[in-house]
Amino acid sequence: MMHVRAFQSDLTHRIAAHLRRFAQDEDAVVAVESIVMLPMMFWGYVSMFTFFDAYRQNSINVKAAYTISDMISRETLALNPAYMNGAHALLELLTRSPTTTRLRVTIARWDAPAKKYRLEWSQTKGGVTALNAAQVEALKNKLPVMVPDERVIIVETWSKYAPPFKVGLPEQDLYNFVFTRPRFAPQVVWSNT
Repeated sequence: MMHVRAFQSDLTHRIAAHLRRFAQDEDAVVAVESIVMLPMMFWGYVSMFTFFDAYRQNSINVKAAYTISDMISRETLALNPAYMNGAHALLELLTRSPTTTRLRVTIARWDAPAKKYRLEWSQTKGGVTALNAAQVEALKNKLPVMVPDERVIIVETWSKYAPPFKVGLPEQDLYNFVFTRPRFAPQVVWSNT
C-alpha cells in the first residue's frame, strides 16, 4: 500500500513538474499564436476588402449618374433613342457592372400656379419602366424649389452589386437619383426619330 501511495505521490509531482515546465516554456509560442490569429486576421482583411469594394462601387455609380446627368444638361438638340442607347452604354462602361444596368431619364417642369411638377417626358433603358405624371408628383419632396416653368432633368440609375466574399454584406441594387437643370437651353426635348 505504501508503494502505491509513494507511486501516486511521485506521479503527481512529476505531472505537476511537467505542467510547470510546459507553462513556463515559451518555445513555439509564436507558432501557436499564429495558428490562432491568422484565420481571424484573414477574415478581417477579407471583410475590409469587401466593404471597401462596396463603397468604391457605390461611388463609381454615383459619379456615372452625375456624368450622364451633366451630359444631358448640356444638350441643345433633341434627345432620341440612339442618344439613350449611347447614355446607357456609357453607364455600363463607367460602372463596369457585370450585370445589366438600368437607366431612366425624366424631364419635369414646375407648374407654380398648381404647385406641382408636370411630366414632360420619361425614357428608359435596361428594363425599367418610365415614370408617369403621378410618380413625378410623388418625387416632389426629393426635388428642389424652382422658379415657375423651370425644368429639371432627373436621372436614375440601377446597378447590381455582388460582394466578392460572403462576409454578411448582401447582394443588392445600387440606386442613384440625380437631378440637374438644363444649362444651355431652356428645356431638353425628346424626339422619337
